[in-house]
Formats: sequence, C-alpha cells, structure tokens
Amino acid sequence: MPEQLLFAIEVTLNGLMAGVLYALVALGFVLIYKASGIFNYAQGVMALFAAMTLVGIMQGQVPFSHLINAVFGTEVHHFGWHVPGVVAILLTVGVMVVLAWMVQQFVMRHLVNQEPIILFMATIGLAYFLEGLSDLMWGSEIKKLDVGLPQGLNAWIDETTFNLFGYGFFIDNLDIVATIIAALLVAALVAFSQYTKQGRAMRAVADDHQAALSVGISLNFIWVLVWSVAGFVALVAGIMWGTKSGVQFSLSLIALKALPVLMLGGFTSIPGAIVGGLIIGVGEKLFEFALGPALGGATENWFAYVLALLFLVFRPQGLFGEKIIERV
Repeated sequence: MPEQLLFAIEVTLNGLMAGVLYALVALGFVLIYKASGIFNYAQGVMALFAAMTLVGIMQGQVPFSHLINAVFGTEVHHFGWHVPGVVAILLTVGVMVVLAWMVQQFVMRHLVNQEPIILFMATIGLAYFLEGLSDLMWGSEIKKLDVGLPQGLNAWIDETTFNLFGYGFFIDNLDIVATIIAALLVAALVAFSQYTKQGRAMRAVADDHQAALSVGISLNFIWVLVWSVAGFVALVAGIMWGTKSGVQFSLSLIALKALPVLMLGGFTSIPGAIVGGLIIGVGEKLFEFALGPALGGATENWFAYVLALLFLVFRPQGLFGEKIIERV
C-alpha cells in the first residue's frame, strides 16, 4: 500500500479523534438549546471553569487566595493536601450543580419568555463573569491536569500497523479514551432525552415555556437540571482538552470551534453534534493534508468556518436539525 495512502488513513483516524473532542463541547450547546431555546455562549467558559476548579481541588489550592493575600497581607496559597482525581471530579460535579442553580436563580429565572437575543446576551455576560471568576478563584497561570488518563502513543496500534503495512500509525491513547467516553455520554444523553420523564419535560419547556408551566412542569427544576447536565458535559470536555493541552484561558475558545459543528449537525440534535464534530475533525485534517501545502498551510484555522458557511447557504438547519416551515 502506498505510503501516502497510509498517511492519509492515519490523518483520517486522528481527525476522527479530534472531532470527538469538538463534539463534546458542542453537546453542551445542544442540551441547553433543546431545553430552553437559549444559545449558551458561555459553554466554552464553563469547560474552562470546570477544568480550573478540578485542578484547584486536586492541588488543594485555596480559592481566591490572590484576593485574600492582597486584602489581608497573608501568604496563603494551599491547604497542604492533595485530593485524589476521582474525589476531585465528584466535588467538581457538585460545584457545577451549584453553579447551575445560581445561573437559574439569579439570571434565567428573570428572563422567562424574553426574546432570544436577550437570552443570548445574558449568556455572553455569564461567559465574561465566569472567566473573571475563574481567574479570581484559581489564578491565570497555565495548569497541568492529570487525572490518570493514559496519554501518548498507543504502542499496540503502532506495532500492529507497522507489521501489517510497514508503516506505524500514531494514535494517542487520550484520543481513544475520549472517543469511548463520548460514545457512552451520547448514548446516555439520548436515552435520557427520549425515555425519561425529565427528558420529555425538557423538550416541552423548549417548545413553549408557558404551556409547560400550565401542565405542571417546574420550569425552575428543568432549567437547573439542564444547566447541571451541560455543566457535567463541560467538565468532561474540560478534562479532555485540559489533559491534552493544559488548563489555560485559551481553553474557553474551543467554543468557537463548536459553532461550525452545530451548524453542520443542527442545534437540536445530540447525534448531530457527534456527526458534525466528526465531519469537522476529519475534514480539516484531510484538507490540510491534501491542499494545505499548496495554500500556505494553517488551513485548519478556517476550514471549519468555510464549510459551516456553505451549510448555512444550502441547508441552514444542518444535517439533523428540524426544518422550519413558516407560512408567509
């Protein structure tokens, strides 16, 4: 088999893995949009906040230590202990649930039945608030995240492909783990949305807030629930991206890469988020491989947005989104 073809296959596999990480972020957008009709601009910052909180808890860091030291003239930074990864993840989930309750209590509860643009602007404000809160709580320096996930070259795949083709494929163990976790997470979310009472209530709230209230659905509970689930998804995405590239403020920008994913898959489809992520991941890697050198390289920075633009022109609802038919 020609070496160029083998390299293209390797690029495709790595693109699939990268697409899964994009899809993990897009899932949070889809969940909140399905339940409330809100495009949550803060989803990327929620991933950053979750990852920074996880690292802070694991390292035993004192929250707001910089502020405390500046006000009281102390030099307190750590409690002096380290928390195991599993325990820290559970504590971080608790923090994200509390955050979901606060978002509902202090923001969304006051915006029921407001125009979509108002809700969108509220999430922009929430994004900047969370970014500043993360900085204030845990500091702005780059942090290493290690919860015990395997990383580096998968030796078995490298050895097997080398024996078969004379060319070893470089596949990262972390990407394989992310793929498995994303598949389980999507299956669980689809089952929750389709087959549980709370999942059906979420869809009812998305269709009409007032109608949902009139049949006894608690709008407060549903919104806390959906923001909690989106916070958990943000935590999973933050763990994967933070382990891969470190926990830093650029982590919040992964939300921008999720936008083309949503445009391809549809804003209301959980499977669509996964398929859209895979298309973007594979597409940008293969495009860079095939045409990147001729176009000067760095095509991964803009390929996804050009592809999304084409979808907006010819199929604005995405591959799996619901087609809106309006009588004129």
